[in-house]
Amino acid sequence: MAAAGITTSEQYDYEIVKKFAIMTLVWGMIGMGVGVYIASELAWPILNWDIPYITFGRLRPVHTTLVIFGFGGSALFATSYYVVQRTCQTRLYGNALANLTFWGWQAVMVLAPISYMLGHTQSREYAEMEWPLDLLVEVVWVAYLIVFVGTIMRRKQPHIYVANWFYLAFILATALLHTFNNLAIPVSLFHMKSYSLFSGVQDAMVQWWYGHNAVGFFLTAAFLGMMYYFVPKQAGRPIYSYRLSVVHFWALSFLYMWVGAHHLHWTALPDWTSTLAATFSIMLLLPSWGGMINGIMTLSGAWDKLRTDPVMRFLIVAMSFYGMSTFEGPMLALKDVNALSHYTDWTIGHVHSGALGWVAMITFGSMYHMIPKLWNTKLYSVKLASVHFWLATIGVLLYITAMWISGITQGLMWRAFDDFGNLQYSFVESVAAMHPLYVMRMIGGVFFLSGMLTMVYNCYMTIRQGVRETGPAGVAPAGA
Repeated sequence: MAAAGITTSEQYDYEIVKKFAIMTLVWGMIGMGVGVYIASELAWPILNWDIPYITFGRLRPVHTTLVIFGFGGSALFATSYYVVQRTCQTRLYGNALANLTFWGWQAVMVLAPISYMLGHTQSREYAEMEWPLDLLVEVVWVAYLIVFVGTIMRRKQPHIYVANWFYLAFILATALLHTFNNLAIPVSLFHMKSYSLFSGVQDAMVQWWYGHNAVGFFLTAAFLGMMYYFVPKQAGRPIYSYRLSVVHFWALSFLYMWVGAHHLHWTALPDWTSTLAATFSIMLLLPSWGGMINGIMTLSGAWDKLRTDPVMRFLIVAMSFYGMSTFEGPMLALKDVNALSHYTDWTIGHVHSGALGWVAMITFGSMYHMIPKLWNTKLYSVKLASVHFWLATIGVLLYITAMWISGITQGLMWRAFDDFGNLQYSFVESVAAMHPLYVMRMIGGVFFLSGMLTMVYNCYMTIRQGVRETGPAGVAPAGA
């Protein structure tokens, strides 16, 4: 509740939240558009056009950067700044630093894709930006940490709500991961090229320590912060079990740091290391499903909302995909399953069931809840939100089904032997067999992108409606 005589917009700093919310929509639209195009390039290689700047190899990191860090990152900045103010009942700390996080982050999102298309990368699976951009990310992230912790320290509530625990863990873990994964020596001060401090299997180990913990903290813990705030708010009910949420937090935070090496089964990594990672991966089932159950059970007594509220549908489907992805992940970490799935499209399907089904869906639901409140109006069209829900759901199901079938087919074809002990299929035969499934994957992407474009229009009209009702300064006109 705002203090007497003080409006909510005066009590809280919503301007920075609005900026990040808008850029969430912008980067989502662009990043998913690039994703559909590179999916088309895999189905029809002629779309590479022999133009080096738009080949799959260069556009793929553009897609992943814009959807993970542009769309997902901007959503996390927006929702964390919103949630920490609302739950601590205080204004955001450090207005100048908060604005630095916005402009710095957007600068990275513009400069990184340009560098990728020009061919400037570290040639690694993750964190492919060159060292000047890595340093800019570091500066932005330190500013983010100061703003978030400063806001918590000036809180008017003695209790720190659990959503803020998850956001803080994500900020701290990402700072740690980014710093150590990008330890490198530049060739010179004015040269983009740099050399990693690690090499060989040690470099791979650090890469997957970073890579899987980026999934664990950037794409899981952070979005669980969204879940623990927006699901109870949209359902109009308290979280099912606060005690379970605390157990969920500590178990997840401890276990995730150990599991990255399960990506390196059957490599030069020592066997005991990947076995340890697989063991911790199986243990992750418990806190992950505990969190999913906690979120879903919050709807106890409010299941009727699913019939009329598309925002609630986004949130409940997101939690369902969270549960499914966190079951599939530990299964793929088992060595016998991994022997079939490794290097195949099954992994791509798994990643996108989490990225589209969990991360994007929880973001959509959170944005549909938050944006009308930021502009002090109602959602422009509940019907369009419902259309978006079905487009997104159909899209993700088409995508992951195509990749599951494709991945298992690849695994079986690659390990098939004839009666003489020779490989039964050439690699190019497996590529040809994937064509219809790659087309199906692209169609799924078109559905998902169409939903994103529907959301952009719906939110644009909502913002326009809010500005018209309150005026550019956010103050209701006389007589309103």
